[in-house]
Amino acid sequence: MTDVLILGGTGWLSGRIARRMLVNGATVMCLARGGRPSPEGASLVLADRDDPAAYDAVSGRDWDHVIDISSNAAQVAAAVAVLGDRAGRWTYVSSMSVYSDDATVGADETAPLHAPAQPGDEYEYGAQKVAAEDAVRALGERALIVRPGLIVGEGDPSDRFGYWAAAFLRAVDGPVLVPSAEGRSAQVIDVDDLSEFVATTRATGVVNAIGDRHPLAEVLATVRQSASHGGDAVTADDDWLVENGVEYWAGERSLPLWLPADMTGFMTRANARYRDAGGSLRPLDETVAAVIADEQGRGIDRDRRAGLTRAEELVLLQRRG
Repeated sequence: MTDVLILGGTGWLSGRIARRMLVNGATVMCLARGGRPSPEGASLVLADRDDPAAYDAVSGRDWDHVIDISSNAAQVAAAVAVLGDRAGRWTYVSSMSVYSDDATVGADETAPLHAPAQPGDEYEYGAQKVAAEDAVRALGERALIVRPGLIVGEGDPSDRFGYWAAAFLRAVDGPVLVPSAEGRSAQVIDVDDLSEFVATTRATGVVNAIGDRHPLAEVLATVRQSASHGGDAVTADDDWLVENGVEYWAGERSLPLWLPADMTGFMTRANARYRDAGGSLRPLDETVAAVIADEQGRGIDRDRRAGLTRAEELVLLQRRG
């Protein structure tokens, strides 16, 4: 039986990885602070990873597979230092945000990266992930570094993809504000496809884990159709959105998935190695249907971490005329 240690294991992605490992017949232990329960069938060790003694309870044995998703480079480096010699395999879930080139569409795993974060630096997500990758590389051929792009699916806490499902659902037959999609594309990966890959692949090295590239217009049209939206899609170009205080990609008062023209390569990367390593990709409309159902279940008018409120959207639509 495979003994798996997941550093985390109670969050959205790491919890799914833990459950997939359990389905595979593995013995799974999660190490986390304990704010959320571990998946049924997995054991849980309570630990604060900023504590030098965080790994004392798990460092006295060998592990077939250690999985880490932290975006804190110091935590990752400490885990590698304590547990690296006891791990037969180590998977680190990094991010496409490590890449410094936002312009080249379809760049592969060899594309240039941001400079790694240094101790004392102000926190920057991409730089932290690069520094964490550097720590994991010390494990050589035992290590896999997975770089997902935008992870989507049921229960997504970021709201970046789910926003569009909610926007078309709540409008019913009313208008919805959309960005100009000309020349824009999007790539997403379903959280369950990513979890399956992490749990089953035997690949090592670096792999971009992301879906196929779709025109942004196609993605929005797929969501709109699945939501049975009967109103107009009102398009606004980049300059108008910026002038009216709309943010891109994520966060409050944003239009998620929209990127300015000079960032067309951001999150649109080559995925050939993912497929070669056994990664699967479900059709986009299957993911969209699951997100539509999830948004309906969680409430389309709930507070969100990304996107416009309906009130904000209506003000902008009135300005747009």
